[in-house]
Amino acid sequence: MLANEILKYCLDTLPDTVLVNSWGESGIFYNPNNTLKRGIYILTVKEKDGENDKSSDLNRENIYRVNIGVRKKTFIDLFGSVPARPQKGGVVNMPFDFTQTDKILPHPVYSWMSWICALNPSVSTFEQLKPLINEAYEYAQEKYFKRK
Repeated sequence: MLANEILKYCLDTLPDTVLVNSWGESGIFYNPNNTLKRGIYILTVKEKDGENDKSSDLNRENIYRVNIGVRKKTFIDLFGSVPARPQKGGVVNMPFDFTQTDKILPHPVYSWMSWICALNPSVSTFEQLKPLINEAYEYAQEKYFKRK
């Protein structure tokens, strides 16, 4: 799959979402009627390494990473536990190859906040991500309505 196909899927299937491009990534936010400055994160697509996020080696040709914020329980169900926050520029202490493509992984930096990721998911892996994207959408809605 291509990164823009994932973004289009989100915009087409998740009501009240908006696309925001910043910091070298594209983000899908829940933001009904653009009532918040940006909205509440659902997922991001990152296509290049950042100063404090190089562990996925996104500077390889045609590599991108989709990042999804799920509930803590879901993260624990997938990976056993939530790691401690790494130091600035560091990677979480988890036994994963964060450069591996087409596999659902903990996010190399933000898994302490229960974020997951997948590099270049295939159609099959994207089907596995869809319920997690829907969860992230519902979670963003909950956060939004708590703010309102």
